[in-house]
Amino acid sequence: MASPVSAAGAYAATNRLANPLGAAAGVAGAAGGVASGGPSFTDTLTQVLDTAVQAGKVADKQASAAAQGKADMVDVVTAIAESESALETLVAVRDRVIAAYEEIMRMPV
Repeated sequence: MASPVSAAGAYAATNRLANPLGAAAGVAGAAGGVASGGPSFTDTLTQVLDTAVQAGKVADKQASAAAQGKADMVDVVTAIAESESALETLVAVRDRVIAAYEEIMRMPV
């Protein structure tokens, strides 16, 4: 079962994906795309991947610092939970891309 910390991180990551223009853009920005001046699909995928990589690096640094006795365990657990939620977001995006590809391949020509 997901912890509240990882659920909150997953929600935040999903919110960033749904509204890449920021909270100030409001609901209109969430439906953005290339036509409305929003980020492209490639930019969104790159952002998700970069977020997952950065969260993994932070978790690695925190775990290393904890092994040396230099980090607080709360910070370590938080970093690992954020890394986990970023990875879950990445996997969810990958699954949606694969599902879309499969749907396109089923279309008659």
